[in-house]
Amino acid sequence: MVKIADSSPRLCYWLDLGLVPYLPAWNYQRALLEQKLADPAQADRLLVVEHPPVYTLGTGSSTEFIKFDANNPAYELHRTERGGEVTYHCPGQVVGYPILDLRHYRQDLHWYLRELEAVILQVVQSFGLPAERLPGLTGVWLEGYKIAAIGIKVTHWVTWHGFALNVCPDLAGFQQIVPCGIAERPVGSLAQFLPGLTVPMVKIRLLEAFATVFGLNLQPAPPRDDDVDGSTSVEEDDWN
Repeated sequence: MVKIADSSPRLCYWLDLGLVPYLPAWNYQRALLEQKLADPAQADRLLVVEHPPVYTLGTGSSTEFIKFDANNPAYELHRTERGGEVTYHCPGQVVGYPILDLRHYRQDLHWYLRELEAVILQVVQSFGLPAERLPGLTGVWLEGYKIAAIGIKVTHWVTWHGFALNVCPDLAGFQQIVPCGIAERPVGSLAQFLPGLTVPMVKIRLLEAFATVFGLNLQPAPPRDDDVDGSTSVEEDDWN
């Protein structure tokens, strides 16, 4: 059972989707978003997932940060609703997609970005690693390496998309892009500093940190939420 914060009774369901392709998870986010917009009384959600190799672009991303032929990519390539530049997902990277109604927290997108950073900082620091923020940049850093990216979309104050933390991924895919459009900052992983660290070891601490930072009663999602294949067609943002 995930330890929850005592300061707020607000309910949030979490669901671990495991390793799932990007499109089904994307569609599932959209479905949950539409349900939340149609019925604001529904509980908030947190989806936790790993993706097979995939590149994603933000709404206004420039293809100048892609080093391969966008018409013939080695892996899937998707342009999404989020802001920011190109990023890469792959196994060994924990991705979180919070579906939160910010009207119950704070209607401030900068605040939300900083809170997501706070979640990652708490997780990484719990392993004794000196994670930090860098002034003027979104994300989390460890000894000069970017280990976590944050990219959000907010529609009528309901969040989707989210964050990605590099635990033990194969980082080779990042060599085919300029991650987040930041050429001078290398991408790294927690396993570089703690060999043997695994995704399951990080997930439980991630859930605990998310509950603590946002002050949530974080509970496993009801079984009926296990359908990741639901597809339903459907605003600040940033992958940085």
